[in-house]
Amino acid sequence: MNLLITGGAGFIGSNFVDYILKHHPDHRVLVLDRLTYAGGLDNLTEADGNPRYRFIQGDICDRGIDDELVADSDLVINFAAETHVDRSIQAPDVFLRTNILGAQSLLEATKKHKKRFIQISTDEVYGSREEGGFTESDPLNPSSPYAASKAAGDLLTLSYHKTYGLPVMIIRCSNNYGPRQYPEKLLPLFIVKALSGERLPLYGDGLNRREWTYVEDNCRAIELILQKGEDGQIYNISSGIELTNIQIIQEILKLLGKSEDLIEFVPDRPGHDRRYSLSTEKMAGLGWNPLYNLQRGLKMTVSWYLENREWWEKRL
Repeated sequence: MNLLITGGAGFIGSNFVDYILKHHPDHRVLVLDRLTYAGGLDNLTEADGNPRYRFIQGDICDRGIDDELVADSDLVINFAAETHVDRSIQAPDVFLRTNILGAQSLLEATKKHKKRFIQISTDEVYGSREEGGFTESDPLNPSSPYAASKAAGDLLTLSYHKTYGLPVMIIRCSNNYGPRQYPEKLLPLFIVKALSGERLPLYGDGLNRREWTYVEDNCRAIELILQKGEDGQIYNISSGIELTNIQIIQEILKLLGKSEDLIEFVPDRPGHDRRYSLSTEKMAGLGWNPLYNLQRGLKMTVSWYLENREWWEKRL
């Protein structure tokens, strides 16, 4: 297949590009990315030189680019998004533009050329849940402008399936972690701050709970959905490994041999969801299970940041 991967120079997108090129020698990959602060060509160095890979710098809100690139592709996988909750609270406009209007532009091009569309979304669209896990049929209850913009993109995607018969699927994943994650998200931020001997600003009481999925497991799950998923369906992806924020930070500090005295509690952010949890029965039905436990995944992640200091120092 010829895959158009939007946002392929970002964290999850670039890991997926590497995964596809490694495991599918019959696939060709075209990456479209605007190269904002969170993306970089140095995330795609492993793909460089591969004759089955091509990169185009551009904006998914550009109808002309979308039309041209979708026409030459079999499948569109939309990783492109503004994703940082804190930034969405301060400046929501760009989140609405990229996550809603950008998705709609891609959907229009996909409809025009009768291709298949995969929307990469997030567990945050469901909102907070004290017990149990959200299923794919649960109502959406986003708390932040980021989550609301992703929920809107999901609903647009489903509307194109119901109204136009467009073959689409939506994938909602829990917190990913691993190499090349921009150091504004919790894990890489605290890893690089600890390495620099800086204080680790932890929101509220540190007891907000999240599920953590190693990025390669997420890539494997997306691959399986492409092979076995049904059009018009939503699929949750999560390892089921749930920790409080302070627990995950304590694990990082142990691996780095740093003191917990570096933790500094700061005022909570507005609308901070207490807990996310996903039911993954549909993925289990497709035959997916995560391969990485937390200890293995965290060790690999911390090792990558230790070995790639130049990568993250230029992003601070």
